Amino acid sequence: MEYSKTYVAKEEHIDVQEIMDGLYYPFYMEYCRHDYIREVLGFDLEIEAKNGIYMVLSNYSISFLRSLKKGDEFIVTCTLYADKAGLPKLHFKQEIKLNGKVMTKAVFTGTCIPATGGRPYLPEFVLEKIKDAPILEA
Repeated sequence: MEYSKTYVAKEEHIDVQEIMDGLYYPFYMEYCRHDYIREVLGFDLEIEAKNGIYMVLSNYSISFLRSLKKGDEFIVTCTLYADKAGLPKLHFKQEIKLNGKVMTKAVFTGTCIPATGGRPYLPEFVLEKIKDAPILEA
């Protein structure tokens, strides 16, 4: 299931070339991904952190294809994939689109860890929500 949110490129995110600084693309993806994690997976990062479960990123790759400009209204998508090897990982494929064109695409990989330290895992309630997720192919 593809999840999406709409954002507007803020003036303070625009660099001297009058395009959005590359630093901010992952932030907009994070906003969308965090909303997906809370709204779809039922994992509230703040509440779960207080309960001793941290959801953390372990990796991401990003490709910049086109630039956004000040005032551009764009869509950020988020689609969840399960790990091919069955590891306790969540893979989020994300895109930033403007007028139907992909501007930026990325894959963010995360997992959960106990706040007290320990091995990565996914809580049972998350595993239940992702049981039908497609598998991320390399």
